[in-house]
Amino acid sequence: MCGFAGFSDYQEGLSGPPQHWLDLARRMARRIAHRGPDDQGARVSQNCALAHARLAVIDPDHGRQPMVLPFEGQETAIAYNGEIYNAPELRSDLESRGFRFQTSCDTEVVLASYLCYGPDCAEKLNGIFAFAVDDPVHQRTFLCRDRFGVKPLFYTLREGKLVFASEIKALFEFPGVQPVVGREGLCEIFGLGPARTAGCGVFEGIRELKPGHVAIFDRLGFRELPYFDLEAQPHEETYQQTVEHLRELLLDTVERQLISDVPLCTFLSGGLDSSVVTAIAAQRLKEQGRKLSTYSFEFEGNEEFFTPSSFQPDRDQAWAQRVSQTLGTDHTTLLCGNAALADSLGDAVIAKDLPGMADVDGSLLYFCKQVKQNHTVALCGECADEIFGGYPWFHRKEMFDGSHFPWSNNLDQRGGLLKPELREALAMEEYVGQRLEESLAAVPVLPGESPQEIRMRQIGYLNIHWFMSTLLDRKDRCSMWSGLEVRVPYADHRIAQYVFNTPWEMKCHNGEPKALLRDAAEGLLPSEILHRRKSPYPKTHNPGYEAILKERLTGVLRDSSQPIHKLLSEETVKGLLNQSFDYGKPWFGQLMAGPQLLAYLLQINFWLLRYNIHLSI
Repeated sequence: MCGFAGFSDYQEGLSGPPQHWLDLARRMARRIAHRGPDDQGARVSQNCALAHARLAVIDPDHGRQPMVLPFEGQETAIAYNGEIYNAPELRSDLESRGFRFQTSCDTEVVLASYLCYGPDCAEKLNGIFAFAVDDPVHQRTFLCRDRFGVKPLFYTLREGKLVFASEIKALFEFPGVQPVVGREGLCEIFGLGPARTAGCGVFEGIRELKPGHVAIFDRLGFRELPYFDLEAQPHEETYQQTVEHLRELLLDTVERQLISDVPLCTFLSGGLDSSVVTAIAAQRLKEQGRKLSTYSFEFEGNEEFFTPSSFQPDRDQAWAQRVSQTLGTDHTTLLCGNAALADSLGDAVIAKDLPGMADVDGSLLYFCKQVKQNHTVALCGECADEIFGGYPWFHRKEMFDGSHFPWSNNLDQRGGLLKPELREALAMEEYVGQRLEESLAAVPVLPGESPQEIRMRQIGYLNIHWFMSTLLDRKDRCSMWSGLEVRVPYADHRIAQYVFNTPWEMKCHNGEPKALLRDAAEGLLPSEILHRRKSPYPKTHNPGYEAILKERLTGVLRDSSQPIHKLLSEETVKGLLNQSFDYGKPWFGQLMAGPQLLAYLLQINFWLLRYNIHLSI
C-alpha cells in the first residue's frame, strides 16, 4: 500500500521550470509519507506531475513509482496505491497479448492493463486500489478507485488544473486550496458524521472519487464515470448450493489476499467474521510450514468495569484465545489505557483529515501502531455484518422504516447540539432527508419483489454504500497512519454481489442471523465459535476514560477562544457533561454512545483548530 499525489493541466500545460512543479509534487507527497515509508518518487511531464510514497509489500526491490512504460512513442506513467488479487490471471492474459513484464509488482500489471484496455481496465481488476495515470498519447489524466472505496482518492479543480491525492492534507499544499467548510460540510459532520455522502470531501471544492468510478481529465474538462454498482439479479440456487458457492468464494478470496513478501497477520476478536478469515489463513500458512500471527484488542479496566448489553453481550478475550488455541496461531492481546486512548483522538483526526468515529478510530490507530512493529500486512473481518445482515437494524423493523438511516436515527439530538440560529440556517434535517431519498432511489430491485424483499434490499444497499464505506475509510486511514496494510476479504466484490442477491431467508436461515456465513464456514471452527452471538468492535467501559473526556471538554467550554464555540449550544453540551454514562441514543451505529459523543465533539474542536478552518455560513 502507498500514497500518491499529483496535478495536471491540458490547457496551458505545466509551463515554466520543471523543478518548480517537481518540488510542489514532492511537498504534496511528503504530507502523506506515513502511507509509504519505504520509498518516495516524483515525476513531471508536459501536462502532469505525479509523486508517490511507497509501502513495499510485493517485490520490495523493484516497483518504484511513479512507474513509466513506453507506449506508442510516448511515456505513460502511473502512481498507484493498492493490491490486485487477480494479478496472476491478468499477467497471463497480458503476456498472451505480447506484453513482457520487467517486475513482479502489481503496479506494472495495472499500468499494462490500462495500456491494453484503456479506461475499461477498471472492470478487470479484483482488489483494493486507487491510481492515477498520466496518459500523453490520449492527452489525459485517468483516475480510478476500487468498487467499494477501500482506498481513498480526493481531488479538486483549481484554475484549469486537476489536483488529486490519496488524502486531503496533501491537497492543501497546492496553491489556492484552502480549508473552507460551508453548509454542506457542516451538515455532513453534524447530520451524517462520521459517515459521508459518497463523493463529498466536506471541505468546499474538494471531492472524493466515488467508489466504483473512474474519472477522465483532458482538454474537455473533468468527467466522472461509474464502472460498478450492485445489481439486482435472480437467485436460482438452492440453500445448500448457495452455502457451497459461498464457501468456495470465501476460500478463494482469503487465499488470494494472503500474497505478501512481508510479515502478515490477522485481527482476531473471536467473533464469527474474523475467526473465519483466521481459520482459512491459518490453514493455508500451515500447509506452507508457517504459523499465523493473530492480534486481539482490549482496554485497560474492562475486566473490572465491563457491563454486558444487548449490543455487546460479552468480552472478546476468552473467545479469541479459544480460536487461537484451536487453530494454533501465535496470539497477542494488545491493551490500550485511558490516557493513550484519549490522546489518540487528535492523531485520528489528522489521519483522516476529518472528525471520525471518536475513540473507535483512535483505538484502532493506537492498536495498528503496535501491530506494525512486527507486521506490515493484516487481514480482518470487516464488512461481513454489512453484507450478510448482522446488525440489529436488519432484524428489528422499528429500527428502519425508511424515514432515516438506521444507524443514525437521532437528528433531534444532533441538531440540538448546535446554536439555534445555526441549526436553522443549516436546515440539516432537509439535507439528510435528501441524501436518504437519493440513496433509496438508487437501490436496484427485481420486478415483482414483495415490499419485504424490497425493504431488505434497501437496508442491505444502504449498509454497503454508507455504513461499510465509513468503516472501510476508518480502517484504511487508521492503519496507513502507521504504514500497516489491512486487507478486507469480505469486501471482495464477488462476495458482495452474490450475497446481495441471496434471499433474506437464506441469509437468516431458520431465523439465525448470518446463518449463511455460519453454514459456509462449517468445519472450519468449533460450533460454539460459529454460533457465537454478535459482539461489535470493543470499546472501553472504564469510567476513568469518561472522566478524562469530561475534563478536556469542560476546559474547551471555559476557553472562549476555542473554535467550536461558534457552532455549539453551550447549554446543551453542559447538560451532557452533567449526565451519567448513558447519553441517549447512540450518535452512530452501536458504539458511539456515552463518552464517544464527548470524544466526537473534542475531535471536531481539534479539527477546526488544527486545520485552521474558515466557516463560510
